[in-house]
Amino acid sequence: MKSCLQFFIIWTICIFHYGFSSAQNLEKWFPGKEAMRIGVQYSPEQWPENQWERELKNISSHGFLFVQMGESAWSFLEPEEGKFDFTRLDKAIDLAAKNGLKVILSTPTAAPPVWLSKKYPEALMQNAEGVVQQHGSRQHGSWSSAKYRDLCSKIVTEMSKKFGQDTRIWGWQIDNEPSHYGIEYDYSPAANQRFIEWLRKKYNRIDSLNEVWGTSFWGLSYGDFEQIRIPNARELPQQANPHAVLDFKRFSAAECAGFISFQAAILRQNISKDQWLTSNFISYHAPNDPFLNKDLDFLSFSAFPAAGNAIGFGQQGFRLGSPSALGMPHDYFRSLKGKTAISELQSGQMNWGRYNPQPLPGAVRLWLYQAFGSGSAFVSMGRYRQTVAGAEQYHAGITGPDGLALSRGGEELTLAMKELADLKKQHRSSSEYPARLSLMKTGILYSRDNIWDQNYQRQTLQWNAQFHIAKYYEVLRQLQIPVDFAEEDADFSKFSFLIVPAYQLTNEKLISKLQKFAEKGGEVIISCRFGQKDKNGRFPEAPFQAGLKKLAGIKVRFFDVLPDDAYGKVAFGGKNYEWNNWAEVLEPEEGTQSMATYADQFYKGSTAVSGKKTGKGNITCIGVETDPFLLEKEIIKAVYQKALDRPLEELPSGLEVLYRDGFWLGLNFHSTEVRKVPVPEKGKILMGEKDLKPGEVVIWTE
Repeated sequence: MKSCLQFFIIWTICIFHYGFSSAQNLEKWFPGKEAMRIGVQYSPEQWPENQWERELKNISSHGFLFVQMGESAWSFLEPEEGKFDFTRLDKAIDLAAKNGLKVILSTPTAAPPVWLSKKYPEALMQNAEGVVQQHGSRQHGSWSSAKYRDLCSKIVTEMSKKFGQDTRIWGWQIDNEPSHYGIEYDYSPAANQRFIEWLRKKYNRIDSLNEVWGTSFWGLSYGDFEQIRIPNARELPQQANPHAVLDFKRFSAAECAGFISFQAAILRQNISKDQWLTSNFISYHAPNDPFLNKDLDFLSFSAFPAAGNAIGFGQQGFRLGSPSALGMPHDYFRSLKGKTAISELQSGQMNWGRYNPQPLPGAVRLWLYQAFGSGSAFVSMGRYRQTVAGAEQYHAGITGPDGLALSRGGEELTLAMKELADLKKQHRSSSEYPARLSLMKTGILYSRDNIWDQNYQRQTLQWNAQFHIAKYYEVLRQLQIPVDFAEEDADFSKFSFLIVPAYQLTNEKLISKLQKFAEKGGEVIISCRFGQKDKNGRFPEAPFQAGLKKLAGIKVRFFDVLPDDAYGKVAFGGKNYEWNNWAEVLEPEEGTQSMATYADQFYKGSTAVSGKKTGKGNITCIGVETDPFLLEKEIIKAVYQKALDRPLEELPSGLEVLYRDGFWLGLNFHSTEVRKVPVPEKGKILMGEKDLKPGEVVIWTE
């Protein structure tokens, strides 16, 4: 009881401090005149102590402004339980400070030491096969284990007491890429019990849970919360209850957020108001929900644009990645607090991808400029020195294993840092955000619940909720439309347009809010699968997708999907567009316009896309997903051009144009083709050329 009361007091202090200081401190920590600070990860525990001074002096001489330490240093700082030793870390921080480097300290909770794993097996997570994860890698601690949290609280408390008032420390990163990587979910007894407690708190009565989960189907009813097990496909002969799965994913995200928040509460007790808190996430669609951590000052993320996962543009596109690989997480993570940062950016060849290609010459420089143009507060490059041992030996650093010779990525990076330092001298703090961008400001309504629910019941293996959202984002990027991601409780009035992609879980409150946004002059574009279910993942006892009738003036007769090698056609603007993944057959009411129709199948002539005037605005419903997304692009262009009363300029494939602080940036992500950048005649080019070769950058002012 006493520990619960102490945690409540700490949590209250954390929320109070956050509420009154975070917003105003963001500008103090990251002033516009500083443009973007660039630093690098450095792990002193991995190198001989007599090399630290040389390393940190070289880091400074290369132009870095900070170093990031500590994320894997638990065994370095607490070699035996309860025996804390910060002497060597303090020395490394002192050497950094002497060379003009600020320090970001990471709490080391992602890398439990061997004494913890051996002595406290109850602190370890368990995979779906029932295998307890052992020492030998990282991220094997269970967020649900009281013992693990207790041990984490001790190391975090001691670190924050030691360095919380230290002016050498710029800020704190909590944990490292909080997730369980390939394991994803924890099935340990501790997680199962915490899941039960989470369900008990949410539903109160077991009858309520049975009702929401629909356990009368297949005779799954529970008589008591203690009978519930985590839904686990490895234990079941058929598909698990989708409502149980949705709740388990919500619970797991809450456990991850809670693990970060309890550390944040400890840190808030001990650190200076001049130090900030963040946590770095892997991406915008990992099995957690970063937006639950509103107690942090801002969110940051790790980025690996060319790690064997992206096709990109052109035959060598895999060497550059897509502009969205960095652009989308920037827009997503920035949306919570108005700032974001890259806590680890790929600096060369990776080691863990499906394949690990050499990045195209110029790629590292290109990514850095994209981060700058996307508004990143800082970028921490992925490790200064390539390791001589360990699981990431082939993960390139700024220098090679000798710690002296710059790698190819290191050479590009140091060039870019010099260029950005010169660019900073031309910074214009009075620069106003361009009116033509403000008029197009767009929000993408986003909820992880929708992704979890859809990807569990896809209805076709070709459906991917993340990819569906990313396709809409990519269209907006090509049309140079500025984007924020928005939660349901966000203030929609800051947007002129709202994109609502595959928003399956809805309620009357959201539908009314979207309707009011349109009535006041907003433009709403809704894609397929909207409103099929309520927030519990249940079909309402109403006509299918009944919410669209009220919102968009349409009835959904049914939806269709096709085999992998079969294609249907949709007619729009005198052209036919092929679809394969998803198609809703719409029936417009009076006052709703049919904008596109199906050109074949047994529902030929039926509506695929509709539009309805609503107050001062409009609601457009795109009921189909096409593979190349050409139809969706044309619909979006038509909606925006009509609302803005002017044509939109579409960028050629692979070209990115960004604006920041009075600077315009053109970046060529096409791996084989030159791209001509639309620099206006009155524009003053500060760096580069209009005709951009692959991987090159041009910067201008207007």
